[in-house]
Order: sequence, then C-alpha cells, then structure tokens
Amino acid sequence: MPSNKETDNVQVVVRCRPLNGKEKADRQAQVIKVNEASGAVTINADNSRTGNHGSKTFTFDTAFGQDSKQVDVYNQTARKIVESVLEGYNGTIFAYGQTGTGKTFTMEGVRSTPELRGIIPNSFAHIFGHIAKSQGDARFLVRVSYMEIYNEEVRDLLGKDQSARLEVKERPDVGVYVKDLSAFVVNNADDMDKIMNLGNKSRAVGSTDMNAQSSRSHAIFSITVECSEKGPDGEQHVRVGKLHLVDLAGSERQTKTGATGVRLKEATKINLSLSTLGNVISALVDGKSTHIPYRNSKLTRLLQDSLGGNAKTVM
Repeated sequence: MPSNKETDNVQVVVRCRPLNGKEKADRQAQVIKVNEASGAVTINADNSRTGNHGSKTFTFDTAFGQDSKQVDVYNQTARKIVESVLEGYNGTIFAYGQTGTGKTFTMEGVRSTPELRGIIPNSFAHIFGHIAKSQGDARFLVRVSYMEIYNEEVRDLLGKDQSARLEVKERPDVGVYVKDLSAFVVNNADDMDKIMNLGNKSRAVGSTDMNAQSSRSHAIFSITVECSEKGPDGEQHVRVGKLHLVDLAGSERQTKTGATGVRLKEATKINLSLSTLGNVISALVDGKSTHIPYRNSKLTRLLQDSLGGNAKTVM
C-alpha cells in the first residue's frame, strides 16, 4: 500500500509500456489496467492455455499507464530525489523489471527529442539548472563516474583499459568505493551527455529471444555534487550529495529468452544479483529487519551508502 509520500525513503513506482510491434503482429491482448489516481495495477489473468482466471490488483506508491509522458515520470518520481541530492543527501534511481519492458527507454529515452528524454538527461538539466539559478557565493563542483557490473565483475566504462577488472574496497572515512575508478569534472549537461554516450559504447549488450538489444550488465552512472558556501559563522561549509542512476539488466526466464552458453551464464549472475537487491529493498521497507544483506552482491554493496539511512531511493 502507498505510504506517506513525503517521509518514505524507499518508493516503488510501476510503469506499464504499450504493446510493441512484435506483440501487435502476434495479436497479443492488453491484460493490464492502470489506475494512476490510486497507484493500482490490475492484471486480468483469463488464460485458456494456463487455466488462470480472474484478476489480481497490486498497489504501488505511483503507477503510470501506457500513455504516460517521460516528463511526468520524471516530475513525479525523480525530481524530489535530485532536489535532495542538491541539498547534500544521497539518492538512487533504479530501473528494474523483466528484459524488454522498457527500462532503458525510461532511464535514457531519445535524447535528440526533448519530450522523449528519459530520467537521466532530465536529471542532468535539473542539476545544472539549479546551479545556474543559485544565488550568493555558493560554488559547485560536479563529478561523474560510470561503471558496469558484468558477471559480478566491476568495469570502468570510462577507463582506458576496458579489460581491467576493478576491486571493491572499504575504508572507514569514505565507506565502500571502487579502487582506480575514473571520475571526471563536468561543467554542463552537455559534458555529462558526452561522457555517458562514451561509456554506453563499452556496455555489454546481447541479443535474446525477448530483446534484440538486451542489457547484459548493471550500469551505474554516479554524479557527485559538492557545494561550498559561507555559513552564518563566516566559515566555508561544504555539503556533498551523491546521485546513482542505475540501469539494471533485465530479470529473465531462460525458457523465454532461449539463453544458452555465455548468455545463460550472464542470466544466472543477473538473476542472482537482482534477487539480492530485492531482499535488500524488502528488508529496508520492512523496517523490522536487523540485518540488511548488502554484502551478498557487488551491486548492493556498492550502493550501500545510498540505500539505507536518510538516503532516498526510487525503484
């Protein structure tokens, strides 16, 4: 059930995509109804092949139907998280779902068409729009890094050596970090776009029966925003916020994707880390769990400081 939207640090939002060309050609039926006002999604499960009948309703913090606009998705789900990062908090935005459901479209969209831009380019414009409007003597430093987790190994998508496997380390003063991960200072949204496009060329994608361009790795684009301004005591105060934009590899059933060999190995690792992420989110939402299993996968360990405590998360 939806909870207090202002105070809840973990939000779960669902977006249902329209039928794609292949589904229309196969004369597939639309079985989902979305009530955007209540955040409810109803699945009509009348299926003569499986014998399932009747409908099931699931309620989320927010729900978007197949006609939803990219800008509405951004304003209702991601805008508050980006604003909290600019105030010095940590935030994470995940795209999670089965392969072929439109995660990459929601996160990235079509950059050349303003109304089709996804959460990532909209957040870039938001951050630098805020900096341009800032008053007083506030000074900002924005740094970005881009990595992927492929088969539980971390790669720097912006590094010179794409075959290098990086180590995940932990230090008391900085927490969990990736050793030798490159970071670039950016001055505007175009800089960020260029860096992200450069990294995307190095991402692991592959073809399966369900998606010709299936992401085979989790990609984490991290933006660190530092703001230095004079406080009431006349001293300079620095606040640091971190935003992680995560395009997860799709969860999948091997029987549907037809995955074999390398693709099957990838799918096993993908499903394992996604199940750990699910367990971490469940434990955080539950509020009663004494143990959060961050260490069970590289993905959750790397995002540890942006998932618990006062960090804001939307999935």
